[in-house]
Amino acid sequence: MAILITGGAGYIGSHVAKQLLEKNEDIIILDNLSTGSQNTLNSLSEIKNFKFINEDLKNVDKIEEIFKKYTITTIMHFAASIIVPESIENPLKYYLNNTANTINLISCCLKYSVNKFILSSTAAVYGEPEKINTAGIRENYQTVPINPYGMSKLMCENILMDAASTNSNFKYVIFRYFNVAGADINYNGNKLNPRIGQSFPNATHLIKIAAECATQKRSKMNIFGGDYDTLDGTCVRDYVHVDDLSRAHIEAITYLNSNDSDIFNIGYGVGISVKNVIQSMQKVCKVNFNIDIIERRIGDSSFLISNNEKIINKMKWVPIFNDFELICASAYEWEKQLSEY
Repeated sequence: MAILITGGAGYIGSHVAKQLLEKNEDIIILDNLSTGSQNTLNSLSEIKNFKFINEDLKNVDKIEEIFKKYTITTIMHFAASIIVPESIENPLKYYLNNTANTINLISCCLKYSVNKFILSSTAAVYGEPEKINTAGIRENYQTVPINPYGMSKLMCENILMDAASTNSNFKYVIFRYFNVAGADINYNGNKLNPRIGQSFPNATHLIKIAAECATQKRSKMNIFGGDYDTLDGTCVRDYVHVDDLSRAHIEAITYLNSNDSDIFNIGYGVGISVKNVIQSMQKVCKVNFNIDIIERRIGDSSFLISNNEKIINKMKWVPIFNDFELICASAYEWEKQLSEY
C-alpha cells in the first residue's frame, strides 16, 4: 500500500515526500518533470527508496494503469500550474492542467476505491477580500477569485466536494495555502543546510526572487505597485514555511481516519508587505540589492492574511518555524547551493 503524490518532484510536493520518507512511509511520486526536478528526486532517494513515475495526468489511460497496478490508500495532489499572471494570459492552460486533470484523478479514485484525497488549493480562491480585519480570512469567507488560477482551484474544490457527496467512503481535506516559502530545515552542525527547496528557474515567488538577488543571480527585483491601500503601499501576504505546511498534509491523513471532510487555511496569520520581505532578506543576508517599483500586475490582491484558528483547533496543527527571518535564511542558504545542485 502506498501514498500517491502528484507533483512530488516539485517544491511543495517534494517537502511532503521528504517528511513521509523520514517516517518510513511507502510513496509513489507521479510527476511529468515540467517544473519538478530530477535532482530533487535524487535527494529524496537518499532518505528512502520510492517509486517514481514520469507521467502527465492528462494521459488518463496511463494514470488508470497506475491505479490498477498499485494499492493506493491516499492521494496528495500538488500537480498544478500556479502562476497568476500566466493564468490571465493563458486561462485554458489552467483549466486544463488544474481542473480537468483533477477530474481525471478523482474519477480514478472513485473507480478504484481510493478514499482519501488531500488537495493543494490556494488563498487565491478568496479573490480581493473586503472588510478583512486583523483576525484574517476565515474558511467561510466568500470565494470570488479574480484570476483564472484561483478560479481553476475553486472549481477543483467544488468538484471534489461534489464527488464526495456521492460516495460516503470518499473523504477529502482541502488546504488553502497562503504564501509558502523557505526551504528544507536541515542543519549541518549549527549551519542551515537545506537538501531540497525551490529549484524551478524563472521563479515568480517573491522570497525566491529576493534570494536570487541576494546571491547575485539577478541584478535587481521589481515591486509591482507601490500605491496599494496598505501601510507602505505594497501588497501584504501571509507567509508559511514549507515544512510546517507539509507537516499539515501528513497530519491530514490521520485526521481523516476519524473526522469528516473539511477545508483549512494554512498560514501563520501574520501580514508581511513586499517591502518588509525585501528588507528582511537583506538583513538576513547582509546584502543590499537594487529595487524598482513598477506598475501593478493584473490579478494581484492587495491584502491576503489567513485566520488559522480552524486548523489549529480542529487538526491540532502547531507551527514550528513561524520565524520570518528563518524562512528567509533557509531560502537564501538553498539558493546559494542551487547552482551546484
